[in-house]
Amino acid sequence: MLRKINADQALTIAVECHPDARFAGDRDDLAEMLGNLMDNACKWARSQVRVSAGTGPSLAVTVEDDGPGLTEAQQAEATRRGARLDENAPGHGLGLAIVGDLAALYGGRLALHRSSLGGLAARLEFHQKV
Repeated sequence: MLRKINADQALTIAVECHPDARFAGDRDDLAEMLGNLMDNACKWARSQVRVSAGTGPSLAVTVEDDGPGLTEAQQAEATRRGARLDENAPGHGLGLAIVGDLAALYGGRLALHRSSLGGLAARLEFHQKV
């Protein structure tokens, strides 16, 4: 769906998911979290979005892009409800706050950092039996 919505950008969207990766929660909640993160990544990417999910003692899902990224100060601000770092871009400033709130309901967290692709990496971590 995101490829169709962003067809004018000619994005490469790569998804790597470990076959044992499982989310111990509501499917719609996971879709809400990943939808927000992937929509943001597609909005800011220059040409590439990467989604990866792995298992271990916890489930970790990372959504990365090759866009401009955020400074550390912007990363802290971006998860605040209603925060809009670019008033010219579409959106309401709620997406990352919602993702963080939903992750917390499942004993998880949202962390933002610099991606190896050059843009932003948003990582969801759930420390639970999956």
